[in-house]
Amino acid sequence: MVQVLPVLENQGWNKRVESVGLPCLDESSILSSSTTFCRRESYLRYLITAFHAAGQLHYVFNMMKNSVPLMCFLTAFLFSCSGGKKEVTEAELSAFGTYVYQLDTLQQEHIWYSRMGVSEDADSLLSYLRRELPRNGLDSTAFHISEIAEDLHIVHILAFDSVGQNINDVLNRLEANLTNAYMDYVIGQRYGFMRPDRVFNHLDFKINSTEYARLFDYEVKAPQREEAEQMLTSDERLSYLMASTPTDAVYAALQARLTTTTDTTERRTLAVNMERLRWQRQRPDARSRHIWVNIPAQQLWAVSDDSVLNMRICCGAVATKSPLLHSAISYIQVNPEWQIPQSIIKNEVSHHGGDSAYFARHHYYIIDRNSGDTLNPAKVTGASLQSGRLRVGQHGGPGNSLGRIVFRFPNNFSVYLHDTNSPVAFQRERRTLSHGCIRVQKPFDLAHYLLPNADEWFLDRLRISMDLKPTGERGIKYLKEHPDEPSPRRLLKHIDVNPHVPLFIDYFTAYPTPGSDSIAFWPDVYNYDRIIAREIPWK
Repeated sequence: MVQVLPVLENQGWNKRVESVGLPCLDESSILSSSTTFCRRESYLRYLITAFHAAGQLHYVFNMMKNSVPLMCFLTAFLFSCSGGKKEVTEAELSAFGTYVYQLDTLQQEHIWYSRMGVSEDADSLLSYLRRELPRNGLDSTAFHISEIAEDLHIVHILAFDSVGQNINDVLNRLEANLTNAYMDYVIGQRYGFMRPDRVFNHLDFKINSTEYARLFDYEVKAPQREEAEQMLTSDERLSYLMASTPTDAVYAALQARLTTTTDTTERRTLAVNMERLRWQRQRPDARSRHIWVNIPAQQLWAVSDDSVLNMRICCGAVATKSPLLHSAISYIQVNPEWQIPQSIIKNEVSHHGGDSAYFARHHYYIIDRNSGDTLNPAKVTGASLQSGRLRVGQHGGPGNSLGRIVFRFPNNFSVYLHDTNSPVAFQRERRTLSHGCIRVQKPFDLAHYLLPNADEWFLDRLRISMDLKPTGERGIKYLKEHPDEPSPRRLLKHIDVNPHVPLFIDYFTAYPTPGSDSIAFWPDVYNYDRIIAREIPWK
């Protein structure tokens, strides 16, 4: 019987007691474990009798139904009161009163109600969603909140006749809306309200192709709907519901900002970026070394334990977007040759077929893929270049489109981070202009970050190879002893990066700036926010 105490307290037992004219007794003293069994039994008999007489026995049933001993006590007591001759009616036990007789014969167990009444969890779910949906940037209309509230009100005051609705229609609608709201919330909060891989990888076509371009290459965990369905019918469903909100620190920061602003545009931006944080995929760990490239910011951050290196980037143009991906930088090439992708050969280089001056000006060469022979550009037609039988490359060194250094990492797109022979582009505000690769403003600094244990002579050899001034004594001496050595000086060509450094090419328009707690906002350069806002129930 002690188990009834928290139930009575949660249900406002004293208010129920007052409603039938009983004195408000001290339940904590009467029902505590220190109270004698006889006093507790007497009080329970007193309560049951009073509520039975007032026609409100269903209140007692609802408050005791989770305790088997109490239900046994209730049943035995009512039976004894009737002298063993008269059974207690279903209407007396049910919160639906006489409306219980209008209920359809239940073919299956319902989740949110039974013939005895609507589960208290229904009110708890409504209360929780009313509070949490706005805090998470979600629209209450998408979760049927007003419909649920209206139907619960009808049920609680038994207003079926006054509103002209059949109890079965109300309960079935309530059952469906409660279930949908619960499932949509727990799945959406845990896995996202959209599948980014499916949406973004069916967005743009490849140039001159009917094939979709793959823009989102993160591996995203699929929603575990079966798990949610199991929790829906378990005793832990409310705990599972409350544990659905992401615990990520960045999510919490955006959520905190959301609760302080009424600006519609800012709320939309925050809601969209909170959705990105719901997707279960690989994300940067602020406690470990990593490189984070954020396309909307057109910036790169190289994060260490105690410092952050920041630089501008140039990224893919709208027609040739940089793919979003996770990888790890594994090696560096110094003074690389550029093997021009066939797409660029086909769409750009082939237009200059036979123009040897163009090829000389850009330091391009042409190789026959079958024979390996170097061909005379003056004798190569545009059609030959488009055929795919020829390979076009650009000599390494000054003037190379990749600059003097390239940072390589495994990926499905042949993209990389690299220097540039046109640094003036970093002065632009809008720097979406590449074919998909990422140009970095401070290539030597990035190399130094990737090689934290490199000694002074190693770094000077890298500087000399990039035509930068050495700073160490040995490097300065080397230049004095080799004044006529032609550029590029190839003191270093290939450098392994060990351990590999995680790389994230991401897309956030609102995010705490690395190394700072302040949230920055950036332009939606690829219009991805608009696409996400169309897919999720934001408000």
